[in-house]
Amino acid sequence: MNQPRARLLVVEDDEVINESLTLRLQAEGYAVSRAVDGPGAVAAFETERPDLVLLDLMLPGFDGLEVARRVQAIRPVPILMLTARDDENDVIVGLAVGADDYVTKPFRMREVVARVQALLRRVDRAAELAAPSHSTAPTTVGGVMIDRAARRVVVRGTDVHLTPLEFDLLATLAAAPGRVFTREELLAEVWGWSDAYGTRTLDSHVKSLRAKIGAERIRTVHGVGYAVEARP
Repeated sequence: MNQPRARLLVVEDDEVINESLTLRLQAEGYAVSRAVDGPGAVAAFETERPDLVLLDLMLPGFDGLEVARRVQAIRPVPILMLTARDDENDVIVGLAVGADDYVTKPFRMREVVARVQALLRRVDRAAELAAPSHSTAPTTVGGVMIDRAARRVVVRGTDVHLTPLEFDLLATLAAAPGRVFTREELLAEVWGWSDAYGTRTLDSHVKSLRAKIGAERIRTVHGVGYAVEARP
């Protein structure tokens, strides 16, 4: 077995799913801790200091949304939501409180592993961009100031909190204002996926990003993709 590449925390009250995820992720070389309820998840987060959390929304004690709020207040960390809910509003709320991505049950283990890998790559890339040798001057597009080195976004003088994936999505679109990026291009560039099974994930992230920076700043080209408007 490979040496652990990162430490993960699996939070899932269904013991079968919890154990299946744990075994598969351990087989991929990750060190994995487990929790089955809200309070246990927060306690495990504080003691184990995971690099990424896989988080079920429906939990005993308090739900996954509250877990996300509490752990992000302790230390920012990538969160992959595991949800049986197929309601877009629930997903948007999850993204708003600090989750970075989600999979809907029943899910394929291969897809979960791919999304874990993609989220961890985002963390590595953010660290590289924050290094002095990769620093770039902030840019302003459509009234939004984007500081790639500091991973900071300011709208109308106010700092806006974006998840790592939301920031990467905005930075990718803003790199070419007015240009229409196809869904496939965005999934490949931001998520590192070579197929289009994440289209709903992309659309949910765009909706969440619009809620934070202003809906008018991202234009939808139906049947194609998205573009950032060059003017506010």
